[in-house]
Amino acid sequence: MDTATVKKIAKYLHLAELEKREVPRITLQYPELSVEEAYEIQEHLVQIKLEHGHNIVGPKMGLTSQAKMKQMGVDEPIYGYVFDHMVKSGQEISLSDYIHPKVEAEIAFILGKDLEGTNVTIHQVLDATEYITPALEIIDSRYENFNFTLPDVIADNASSSGVLFGTLLQPPHKLELDLIGVTLLINGHTRDLGAGAAVLGHPAKSVAMLANMLGRRGLKLKAGQVILTGGITGAIQFEAKDTVSAKFAGIGSVDFVVKE
Repeated sequence: MDTATVKKIAKYLHLAELEKREVPRITLQYPELSVEEAYEIQEHLVQIKLEHGHNIVGPKMGLTSQAKMKQMGVDEPIYGYVFDHMVKSGQEISLSDYIHPKVEAEIAFILGKDLEGTNVTIHQVLDATEYITPALEIIDSRYENFNFTLPDVIADNASSSGVLFGTLLQPPHKLELDLIGVTLLINGHTRDLGAGAAVLGHPAKSVAMLANMLGRRGLKLKAGQVILTGGITGAIQFEAKDTVSAKFAGIGSVDFVVKE
């Protein structure tokens, strides 16, 4: 795929996000779109956001459960980027800011050191991590009916749309991250349950894989970045007037109310 087409698709996806408008998936027009080309589109989409004055909070991982990877026919997760404009402060969000949003509970890693290379280990991740905090990620594909292939979702910045972080920060060495239980509730009713092990067996493995994937592209994870490691729960759709809450054993909770 030539550079002009890559840039055209990135602008197409950026405009859909700005206008909060669902669009046909890319692979309807470009059925041979490869994963590598999809990441090139994502890189141009990231550059557009940077040129518009937004800043990267950190990368995020997607497809981090074995079931999701099997469903999509891949042997490693995918990644995208969370920007500052996606971080929600307070405990209210507006449904009108999204197209067809869903929410999933995740564990976030706050890095105190850079992570670089293609053989980063879980031990190195834990050593480089300053804090752990709970998070609720809002994903919102720009594609019609949330329908896409793997290259489509990679190009669309892995459906990145919003995130709310908890207020409790804890050093990772005090926690058994794979055993942390999570309950996702909507309007007080349990919608899904999970534990940290749902993320590739251990959330730190997700960060290690991310560092290695970026390393193959000559990139690195940077000190100060906040890394979303992937959904512990499934992605659950929510509606106006809903109250959404995720309770993480030992590391706090995250809540928000949905306005029109």
